[in-house]
Amino acid sequence: MITFEELGLDERLVQAVTEMGYVNPTPIQEKAIPVLINGTKDLIGLAQTGTGKTAAFGLPLLHLLDANDKYPQALVVCPTRELCLQIVNEIISFKKHIKGLQVVAVYGGASISLQIKDIRRGAQVVVATPGRLIDLIERKAINLEQIKYVVLDEADEMLNMGFQDDIEFILQNTPNRDSTWLFSATMPNEIRKVSKRYMKEPVEITVGKVNTANKNIDHQYYVTSAIHRYETLKRLIDFNPGIYGIIFTRTKAEAQEIAEKLTREGYDIDALHGDLSQPQRDKVMNQFRDRSLQLLIATDVAARGIDVKDITHVINYELPDDVEVYTHRTGRTGRAGNTGVAISIIHQREAYKLRQIEKIIQTQINKVEIPSGKDVCRKQFFYFMDKLLKADISHGDYETYVPMLEEKFADISKEEVLKRVAALEFDRFLKYYENAGDLNARIQDRNERRSDDRGRGRNSRDGGRRDSRDFQGDTTRLFINIGTKDGFYKASFLQFILDMSDLRKDVLGRIDMKEMNSWVEIDKRAANQMIRALDGKNFKGRKIRMNDADSGGGRRR
Repeated sequence: MITFEELGLDERLVQAVTEMGYVNPTPIQEKAIPVLINGTKDLIGLAQTGTGKTAAFGLPLLHLLDANDKYPQALVVCPTRELCLQIVNEIISFKKHIKGLQVVAVYGGASISLQIKDIRRGAQVVVATPGRLIDLIERKAINLEQIKYVVLDEADEMLNMGFQDDIEFILQNTPNRDSTWLFSATMPNEIRKVSKRYMKEPVEITVGKVNTANKNIDHQYYVTSAIHRYETLKRLIDFNPGIYGIIFTRTKAEAQEIAEKLTREGYDIDALHGDLSQPQRDKVMNQFRDRSLQLLIATDVAARGIDVKDITHVINYELPDDVEVYTHRTGRTGRAGNTGVAISIIHQREAYKLRQIEKIIQTQINKVEIPSGKDVCRKQFFYFMDKLLKADISHGDYETYVPMLEEKFADISKEEVLKRVAALEFDRFLKYYENAGDLNARIQDRNERRSDDRGRGRNSRDGGRRDSRDFQGDTTRLFINIGTKDGFYKASFLQFILDMSDLRKDVLGRIDMKEMNSWVEIDKRAANQMIRALDGKNFKGRKIRMNDADSGGGRRR
């Protein structure tokens, strides 16, 4: 295997990484560093999060910079404060044997005046989030005209967060750069457009296949009904007693609600979402990093850039709307050679989403049965026994108490003592799971669905959907900006809107599909639920618009 010494890096950098315990570069480092230390080539590096991208660009930056020039020479732009600080800490570790090189972190939620002072002291490397950097540019508190190297880290994350205009503004304000280095886990069209506009014949390096899953992650899914989703989550947590993970929800309200529920039930958990102030966010993240919290529940936006070591599980409380988001979520486990588990909780009509995800990540997602109450108790019991056997008794003066213990338990057998210890630990679990029901729901195959539809057809029209006349006038028509041009025909479109809204077929009447738009007749009592479920969601990079056509919201043809 190749070593860092063989990559052509400054010997002081090689000494630093060797002292950190690294001898052999990761694949992205091995491919990128020899290209980047020349300093003149633009580069696109495609690799999953957790593959060593910070060193892949951080070491070449330090190799190229002149410590005698006391002004910003390199700019690293990343999506979040957490990632910003992480990059700075790693670069500081790399430069420990190079005197005079300064690195400054620039991000929102902290004193901008202190950050300006740090820059003016002569920092050569500025690591920044887009918003705060633009604030500094507009205040003329930072001069980017002498920036030679620009790094866009987690570029796809920044675009997902709506920073495309900010990135272009930053690139326009670094006109004299020698090269631009773009690192990303995925390659959406927006990144291609940015690269074509601002990069010149970039070298493209791909480690693994774009969007493919980390092979160290076991991808699993559990099928339950929508009303049992929370109960299933709780059971899966209990079935994995050593879990240290992140639970993803779609909305901040849901994240907060689930965190409060689980906290009341005795779990070490907190929520991370957009309503938290920066000090609150820092407190939650510090507690999670030092394992005072066993679980973190987060929205996708709030979790951007989180990089915590040794996460064992990622749980999708609901599948994301965007398939690429699945890759980002699950990439937070199984890092640095460790194994991890990615769990998705789905209801019966979400199977099609899993098939889409499998195609993108080119990895099978395995169906697993939701454990029974007895299974949970058994797993917890074995975990407790292992903890008991591994308990460290070397630091306490336990010998002093042994005679008293022997006297106290003289008339009680060893078996009786063990039972009592187990009762103290497991009484809550045994009572809770004593009469626990089966939470598994079965996904019907196509033949079964057709058979069910034919059975229902005897009592209704159009293969199980009620005709509008059966609603006795209590219907409305919904407009949606999706049509046959999006690859749907009536049956697949019907399945799509039912899966998204978790409604039954019998609330629907006539569906009128056109090339660009469609109209759905629906029971008025179910209309708001369908609108809430679909309106504003993303489909193939486009925002879905759904509203009540009968109230004048949608166009008609």
